[in-house]
Amino acid sequence: MNATVSIKGVRDGLAIALGECPLDVLMDDLAHQLATRERFFQGGRAAVDAGERELGPADLEKISDLLASHGIVLWAVLSEHAGTQDAARRLELGTRLPGSGVELAGSDRRLEPPPSAPSEQREAENGSDCMLVRGALRSGRLVQHPGHVVIIGDVNPGAEIVAGGDVLVWGRIRGLVHAGAYGDQNALVCALDLAPTQLRIAELITVSPAGSGDVEPVPEQASIKDGRIVAESWSPGYRGRR
Repeated sequence: MNATVSIKGVRDGLAIALGECPLDVLMDDLAHQLATRERFFQGGRAAVDAGERELGPADLEKISDLLASHGIVLWAVLSEHAGTQDAARRLELGTRLPGSGVELAGSDRRLEPPPSAPSEQREAENGSDCMLVRGALRSGRLVQHPGHVVIIGDVNPGAEIVAGGDVLVWGRIRGLVHAGAYGDQNALVCALDLAPTQLRIAELITVSPAGSGDVEPVPEQASIKDGRIVAESWSPGYRGRR
């Protein structure tokens, strides 16, 4: 008999597909699988594929709480049901994976520089390698630019920034940020409140420790030092790239 819950690793973390059993049965099976492979899953993030199942905010919160108890962040819910999609958006969760509305494949796909980004993603002035976005990035929005990206506003959970250069956020980062996406290990990520669901610089990946969003925020910048991503105080003397 097939498992009621399927868990597999993908490019963006874990993909958890829910079967057709009642939700309480699925939750028990999910809890069992997480407990038996806790070391493997801990510290990751997950997208739940609910298929045509209707799930309300309370249902999604139960799933999120279960994942959190095993050190996993729920960041996206994929569903063909409009009610489930609406519930996910109300909780500021993503409703698609980057690159496709429902695609779960592509675990080893490497991001290639786009020849020209779509017009709605390019807001930089002509001749500039910096993209400026005014306003908060809500769940499900992807901002992609081959140069630097500056956001004046918050980056909410489920939103994503992919930049070939630095990322500077005059606000809070709670979503996914990938700086130096084409291999630039000198790229920086700076924010007034740095607590992303996932942070990438070049090929390195890290996640915020549990409870980091509960402490008093301070401006920070993240960079690669000694082969790992390090966050440190973002001083007023910051002058951009080293």
